[in-house]
Amino acid sequence: MLFNSFPFIIFLPIVFFLYWLLNDKYRWGVLLVASYYFYSGWGFWYVLLLLSTTLIDYFMAIRIEQATTPYKRKLFLIISLSCNLGVLLSFKYFIFLFNSAAFLISNFSNNQVQSLAQIIIPVGLSFYTFQSIAYTIDVYRGEVIPEKSLPRFALFVSFFPQLVAGPVERFNHLMPQLKKKSIFTVEMLYPAIRIAVWGFFKKMVIADRLAEIVDPIFKNVHIYSGATLLLSGFLFVVQVYCDFSGYTDIATGVAKLFGIELTLNWRRPLLSKSLIEFWKRNHISITSWFRNYLYIPLGGNKVSYQRWLLNIFLVFFISGLWHGASWTFALWGAMHGMVYCIELIIKKKFPYSKTPVICGHIYLLLFHTISLIAFRSQSVGDLFYIYHKIVGSFNLQMLPLELLSLSDTFSLVLNIVLILFLFLKEKQEESDFLNSKSKIYSKYLRPIFYLCLFIFIFLLGNFNSNQFIYFRF
Repeated sequence: MLFNSFPFIIFLPIVFFLYWLLNDKYRWGVLLVASYYFYSGWGFWYVLLLLSTTLIDYFMAIRIEQATTPYKRKLFLIISLSCNLGVLLSFKYFIFLFNSAAFLISNFSNNQVQSLAQIIIPVGLSFYTFQSIAYTIDVYRGEVIPEKSLPRFALFVSFFPQLVAGPVERFNHLMPQLKKKSIFTVEMLYPAIRIAVWGFFKKMVIADRLAEIVDPIFKNVHIYSGATLLLSGFLFVVQVYCDFSGYTDIATGVAKLFGIELTLNWRRPLLSKSLIEFWKRNHISITSWFRNYLYIPLGGNKVSYQRWLLNIFLVFFISGLWHGASWTFALWGAMHGMVYCIELIIKKKFPYSKTPVICGHIYLLLFHTISLIAFRSQSVGDLFYIYHKIVGSFNLQMLPLELLSLSDTFSLVLNIVLILFLFLKEKQEESDFLNSKSKIYSKYLRPIFYLCLFIFIFLLGNFNSNQFIYFRF
């Protein structure tokens, strides 16, 4: 079930009213049933996979706590990790690894190996698997006490607002909120509606409109000039940000309706002035996951300088593959790892140097655009073709004609206005984040602003129930 679909418009009010009308001790049950019903919209087998992950980690966490020796504790953790990572490997990476091996064998020997067709990856698999893995590791580390109630643990893994695309929640943050007694107040509605409206606007008005230009270009890269391909990379930067942060905003707003606060996942990353700053603001829950459960186990910064840089690069490379089983994602992760390390080296050698703010913004957006072309390209061949065209055939004269072949003048101008509006809105949020808000703004102007956004969703939004980009990961 998609947030931007008619079934969800019916589903959410029913769950909301049942939740607040029932006695407090039954409310978690409403959320559990609603979460499994929500996920069942993608397929019954997906539900069985979710339930299997839940059961394995529930029992392994309890066995870890009950284990009398370090060996047994580690054994039960290994069982949990093997099952979770085995599921990820089977659904997400087996075909990729097999086809990569088949390609090498076919090219370096006389034996032709037939590649396998891609299978459908269960929606949200990486997100809820990572959330469940974090729980068992935290239990092993002694940072959390295992949940004794299986249904309540099942709700922690499957809580529907953040189930399929995050944010990835820590047990100590989400579970206490799922257990606490909540009292409904009318004041809860406004912040929830406000952030959800902004999320729907980013998704349905900005991201889905940009997709109408970006998708055709990346499907037929060989017919476009370098200038158009570079611009499409920038448009995809804006599209993927609005699509994913839009989902998170909607999820956050929906969770607020039930008195639950989700982890902050985005802090205006496109306003960053360096890649280091960008990864402090971008997809924060996943960045934190990789830091806590991969970077630190690798040794973190408590190793030699060269090993420290290698650890950082490996984390980025692996996080690239987490996004998708393709060498294009691996290259995207590798590019970010290399540039991140270069920034650290420069920062160490020139600790007092300062880059003009505007230069930092341009550098970050340019690199993010170049690297995200790898993220969006359908193959490594397409990727290198795009880079070749950008460097060797950057024809600005073709840009207007090629854009007009994809969209009419009104839509192109509207997209420009929407992108400018997005950056102005983000800049305004940045200012509000640092400074106190005026009473006139918070009491009158802001409600009017979000009412206008709500109206524009119906006037300009794409109502084709387009799937969120990160559902495929």
